[in-house]
Amino acid sequence: MNTITPLPENTGILTTTVGSYPVPDWLSALPSEQAVNDATRVIFDTQRQAGIDLPTDGELYRFDINHPDTNGMIDYFVAPMGGCDTSIGRKDTEAFHSMHSMGFRAKPAAVVREALHGGGLNLMEDCQRAARVSGGPFKFTVTSPYMLARTLLDQHYHDFAALTLALADVIAEQVSGCPCSCLQVDEANIPGNPSDGPLAATAINKVLDAFEGPTAVHFCFGNYGGQTVQAGAWQPLLEFLNSLHADHLVLELAHRPKDDLQALKDLNHSVGIGLGVVDIKINEVETAEEIARSIEEAEKVIGAGRVRYIHPDCGFWMLKRSVADRKIAALAIGRDLYLGK
Repeated sequence: MNTITPLPENTGILTTTVGSYPVPDWLSALPSEQAVNDATRVIFDTQRQAGIDLPTDGELYRFDINHPDTNGMIDYFVAPMGGCDTSIGRKDTEAFHSMHSMGFRAKPAAVVREALHGGGLNLMEDCQRAARVSGGPFKFTVTSPYMLARTLLDQHYHDFAALTLALADVIAEQVSGCPCSCLQVDEANIPGNPSDGPLAATAINKVLDAFEGPTAVHFCFGNYGGQTVQAGAWQPLLEFLNSLHADHLVLELAHRPKDDLQALKDLNHSVGIGLGVVDIKINEVETAEEIARSIEEAEKVIGAGRVRYIHPDCGFWMLKRSVADRKIAALAIGRDLYLGK
């Protein structure tokens, strides 16, 4: 039986990270199962020592040295999934290009040639591994079914909605019973495609509803080489955000225009707001004063007490460890400064 460590008692604003962490040089040089376990333990300890209330496992076991630009956010899920074929030929690549769905990908992550099923995907095993070295409550992350669907070439369902919901069924089955304190679904594509909001929400909610504990959904506008991938704003996404079954949202806001905050005033008050206060697209490390000021400015706009979490805008995997660690440390110090601790 899996034992789940409950979330920390919320006495104000909690600190969390979003997911990925820079791959240590020694892990890249000498990868092994034991090295991954050791690195995951180091990452948890680094966050806890910095005062992070709800750390993530760093997602190091998802890193694919052959696809470093994705950090396993896509390939980790679809490559072992039943029904997916990662042998991509010329015709597959040309067919994918004609779809114009993911212009920054040179080829699809996989071709769906039969009905999807779990296959060799085993999120329970990876979540259990993280739990063994977590040292306390932690958050486990999965990629949104909608985002996964946009990276695939569908040669079976021939219907994007059917493909997306089939992916949701697979991920939902995988997350049930996972021994994490919070499950986070990551979505970096819908901000640029708000018209697909109803479909994406249905798929994401399938995953959220399958998990027995607290849930979060992370949204950002993409981060590839420090570049924003998706155009858009929060205002067109309000109906979509309010339809999610999440306990809180994890939103990119540090790298966004200040007026984006105005849209968040109309978020359901039953949903906690996670405020991005650390910009992961730049190397400059935020000061505690800057983070405290970001919280203050946000609560002036969206209302006192609405901010439940502060966090980076996205994962840290593109930064150097020395930079990432200092940005992580700034979160708790800035939060405490704002709360007068």
